[in-house]
Amino acid sequence: MILETYRPEETFELGEKLGAEAKTGEIYCLNGDLGVGKTVFTQGFAKGLGIEEPVNSPTFTIVQQYEEGRLNLYHFDVYRIGDVSEMDEIGYEDCFYGEGVCLIEWSDLIEEILPADVIKVKIEKDLEKGFDYRKITVTGKA
Repeated sequence: MILETYRPEETFELGEKLGAEAKTGEIYCLNGDLGVGKTVFTQGFAKGLGIEEPVNSPTFTIVQQYEEGRLNLYHFDVYRIGDVSEMDEIGYEDCFYGEGVCLIEWSDLIEEILPADVIKVKIEKDLEKGFDYRKITVTGKA
């Protein structure tokens, strides 16, 4: 599925829609350049799960857990990870194979430990189509 958004609010709404449809055990791999809207998408995704508390990128903690929604959300930002073995230290398997849903920013950096059946979300800019334009490609979701 390929979608185009022209405002940050539309990117948020797409995240919200996918969050509302998310199921236990799903892993969403979110990739795109700095500043393309991954956090806006994630905030919408969290709202779709019923999470009301503020959601920010856990850049320095690697993972942030939210438990107030209909499913637990494990929000990873692995941008600053030095080695994939750091994921073992934070107990990623408990999140990947737990009772919630995972959303991983910069997931391409830990590709070797991801299960085969992840849902990939790629966000791209195209300044020729406008400053807030985003092309969002979702693969692996039925």
